[in-house]
Amino acid sequence: MPEPISNRYEFVLFCDVKNGNPNGDPDAGNLPRIDPETGHGIISDVCIKRKIRNYVDLVKNQQFDDSDVADGEFGYKIYVQEGAVLNERNERAYVHNGLKPVDKKLPKKVEDQRKVTKFMCDNFYDIRAFGAVMTTGRNCGQVRGPVQLCFGESVDPVSPLEMSITRMAATEKKEDKDNKTMGRKQYIPYGLYRIEGFVSASLAERSGFCQEDLDLLFEALMNMFENDRSASRGFMTSRELVVFKHESKLGNAPAHALFDAVKVSRKIPAEQPAREFNDYEIVVDADSVPDGVDVQVYTYIQPSA
Repeated sequence: MPEPISNRYEFVLFCDVKNGNPNGDPDAGNLPRIDPETGHGIISDVCIKRKIRNYVDLVKNQQFDDSDVADGEFGYKIYVQEGAVLNERNERAYVHNGLKPVDKKLPKKVEDQRKVTKFMCDNFYDIRAFGAVMTTGRNCGQVRGPVQLCFGESVDPVSPLEMSITRMAATEKKEDKDNKTMGRKQYIPYGLYRIEGFVSASLAERSGFCQEDLDLLFEALMNMFENDRSASRGFMTSRELVVFKHESKLGNAPAHALFDAVKVSRKIPAEQPAREFNDYEIVVDADSVPDGVDVQVYTYIQPSA
């Protein structure tokens, strides 16, 4: 079985959107999420995790009905996805280990409890990475994931806008052919977003998160928008990924000191609204990075598939 990672990591991802809605708020008419006090745009952590799951599902293409992985191997199925019935996924762990499930309860033996939880980690990438609470009808325990993300926040305030749109076609033949259905489209003209994340080697030991999983995570972060185009998101792109690798499992520096080393400055006047990535400059202050931490900057990662 692949060994879990033994180094702590932090990372900063920069992505941008042009004439699109990176993460709509259903409680605000699907307008782009913003901090009401600062006007900065927000992308939720679960939104980014959804993109990562979708990318892994696309690249690995492992279906729930595919065979379970053998002992000593890892699978890349996705636990939380559209249309999934979680109890069916949980029950698979009991069937594989020849155990009889008791509704909402873990097996009585600690050894059997570990077996069902380990099965879920081994077979589902997003459980190994993000963790999961699997205490529904078919109880497989809880896993605290080594990969955690903060909310993405735009570098500058954004301007959420709406425009009216019309549909020329009628829904039914009996409708007036001249009838136009009116609608609304929500977007921002441009926004550069910064997303900070963490990878814990200590928690990776528990879920089994290995180097191949980590490489896939970084690959997903840099490619997750390339095959996720939609009319609502406009042109959305991962621009730069800054990765901090610690020499030790517990880390060689506090995360905030590393994040502070990544700075963004405007290349245009303060009063001029930004409209493209080249209006900014991203700089990593290597001199302020403490000893024991290695820095790697990615502007592109070749898809593995």
